[in-house]
Amino acid sequence: MPITVSEHRQLPRAECVIHYFVSGRAGRPLIVFTHPAFADHRTFDHQLDFFAPHYRLITLDLIGHGLSRYSGGREQLDASAAHIQAIVKAEGYDRAHLVGVSLGSLIAQYVAVQYPAQTASVTVVGGYPISGDNQAVQKAQRGEMLKWLPRALLSMNAFRRYVARGVAVNPAEQDRFYDMAQGFHLRSFQAMQGMGKILQQRPAALRLDAPHPCPLLLICGDRDLPIALRVARDWHAADPETELVLIKDAGHCANMDQPDAFNAALATFLARSLTATPCPNNHLS
Repeated sequence: MPITVSEHRQLPRAECVIHYFVSGRAGRPLIVFTHPAFADHRTFDHQLDFFAPHYRLITLDLIGHGLSRYSGGREQLDASAAHIQAIVKAEGYDRAHLVGVSLGSLIAQYVAVQYPAQTASVTVVGGYPISGDNQAVQKAQRGEMLKWLPRALLSMNAFRRYVARGVAVNPAEQDRFYDMAQGFHLRSFQAMQGMGKILQQRPAALRLDAPHPCPLLLICGDRDLPIALRVARDWHAADPETELVLIKDAGHCANMDQPDAFNAALATFLARSLTATPCPNNHLS
């Protein structure tokens, strides 16, 4: 458990309440962390103590996860971009560094697409570009879904244990993920349907995988799925302006398996990003 104290706050919406947590130093550059599918804000417990002395930090439970329960309605996962923008504004900031793991990395990119002038940098951990041709990745994900759903229908706890084994290589971190997944319920799958609006073909000016002045860091555990490693390398090769870091002895949630190496890589990247020239409004900044 981190020793850094986080203040629990809420963003009321018409159809849901988004729960988020604020820590770190007020007035310092803001980092917003977005967690992977089935988990919650505690995904980043190992990051809080490291970054809190130098940054303002926000972690949150995406809709359908953790405390941010999904009870039906039109607001689904794609609404997370508006949720995050509202939270950033409520906390008195106009720009944020976005750090996302897996599903959270797709959300982070979508925030950057929707609010480019308010995005200071993007860090993608175990993710892939949300724009362009993602057929191979989506096919692999559909294959995983076919494994998930029968387990979920028979036993949500069996489902939670199954996904926990797939996201981390450290048994203690698998147990932590399983505990976080207790906040993901059968109804939460309905909220995931909003991903269809996030994964879209977009013009080059709105694509994170096109040449851009936005600082973009790609992180992947060297024990992640082969397709995740291939996507990270291909993304970096297609856009050399990106930075690519492979974390040794880490799985899909590299920040959980190897927090020291992850924190060092992210800190180095953010320090460079703080000196980067802000981007004009028509780019991902």
